[in-house]
Amino acid sequence: MFRSLIFVPGNSIRFVEKAKTLTADIICFDLEDSVPENEKHAARRIIAETLLARRQEYSSHVYVRTNSPESGLVPDDLKAVLQKGIDGIVVPKVNDANQMLKIKKHIVMLEKERKTDEKIALMPSIETARGVVNAYLIASTDERIKALIFGVFDFLYDMRLDYDEHDSTGYSYVRAKIPVDARAAGVYAIDAIWQKIDDIDGLTKDATMARRLGYSGKSIIHPSQIEPVHKVFRPSKNEVEWAKKVVQALGQAMNKGTGIGAVRLEGKMIDAVHYKQAKAILDAVGA
Repeated sequence: MFRSLIFVPGNSIRFVEKAKTLTADIICFDLEDSVPENEKHAARRIIAETLLARRQEYSSHVYVRTNSPESGLVPDDLKAVLQKGIDGIVVPKVNDANQMLKIKKHIVMLEKERKTDEKIALMPSIETARGVVNAYLIASTDERIKALIFGVFDFLYDMRLDYDEHDSTGYSYVRAKIPVDARAAGVYAIDAIWQKIDDIDGLTKDATMARRLGYSGKSIIHPSQIEPVHKVFRPSKNEVEWAKKVVQALGQAMNKGTGIGAVRLEGKMIDAVHYKQAKAILDAVGA
């Protein structure tokens, strides 16, 4: 599920510990914007130690947001945090596909060295004019990419525009383009944050608009935003029907642990990954 991705400052032991209790679909420990330059090293250490002891403490998927490719800090970020216990990496301010290819190459090298169990997923964040122009190519870079994330505030800064919560003219084109590019590439799209944490009505309206544009979920910055966002991004009827068919097709084999691999459903091959996704959808609607 990609309904909610909550950013947690990686330099705060208290916030990292609290994240164990959160019900967001994705917990994303942050090494970028929320961490001052002089605390990057400490944040890497805190996150690495947390992942090392993760076990079953976090029910959500756990990602880490590195610094931007142009910062020069990504290799150190990856070296510190890439290990068993991490599900994916969020890469901010991605401008083109080459940046993602370089990061993927570095990840593959570390995976081999450290013998991680599964391939680390990737989520590029589109936050610049160049990133917007190249969004489809970025999303299509590699099969590890699961979603595009829209970063509205850095985009507006790059365009030399001011943010106005009552007027989205400055970013309406970009906000509509990103989910189209993501869909064309076969991945999800996650909308930008709603900055006013006490304005739940504003958050709900903003999330509703994002869903209408084709986003599957929203980035959030406070635990109080999780449930309102989940209500808006409740699985659609089509998603529920698809999930039921997947569970019916694979359920008996999965429950018995026979490991039949993939089966054909409506002209497409589905496997254990699709089964997990289908179960999550049905759990979300109580089916």
